[in-house]
Amino acid sequence: MIQQAEETQSVEEKQQEEVKPRNYTPLIWGLSAVAVIIILGMNYIPRSTTGTIAGMNLTVLPLLNAIFNGIAFLLLIGALVMIKKKNIKAHRQFIFAAFGATVLFLLSYLLYHAMAGSTSFGGDGILKYTYYFILITHIILATALLPLALFTLTKGLNMQVAKHRKIARWTMPIWLYVSATGVLVYVLISPYY
Repeated sequence: MIQQAEETQSVEEKQQEEVKPRNYTPLIWGLSAVAVIIILGMNYIPRSTTGTIAGMNLTVLPLLNAIFNGIAFLLLIGALVMIKKKNIKAHRQFIFAAFGATVLFLLSYLLYHAMAGSTSFGGDGILKYTYYFILITHIILATALLPLALFTLTKGLNMQVAKHRKIARWTMPIWLYVSATGVLVYVLISPYY
């Protein structure tokens, strides 16, 4: 009976080892390209001048975006703590939750900017230069983050641990920066909504 259980376990382990990792590269690059095209394309669609669509006040969405970014930041810190404790299951759950918060942010962001457009920063002096530095680095790194995060996730899901760790060393600080600066951009521009 024990020998049969060991043989069954051995067969299952061999099957897991023999599973060929899936190649998500074309899907990741395709999703990344589509996201960039959609975000850039939003500059060419007509928008509401009143800040409402079908009676819905859109001015709450930037605050919601900042909340989603803040939640993602906290979840990423939780993921870091869990991986430092070698709790892979909890790390994975925190990462999935951070992805969820980031997807909700992206949907809310797209809805707001598709309908209401952009808001100009009204400050001046050193605050203006600080705001634009934060905004520009946020945008550049957010663009790079999408494929980076997806590649990191797929390496982890495919149990390619060495590759996952190698890319995660870049992805995690970038994701943390993008999430934190997303909140900061909102705080700096919120008086001008």
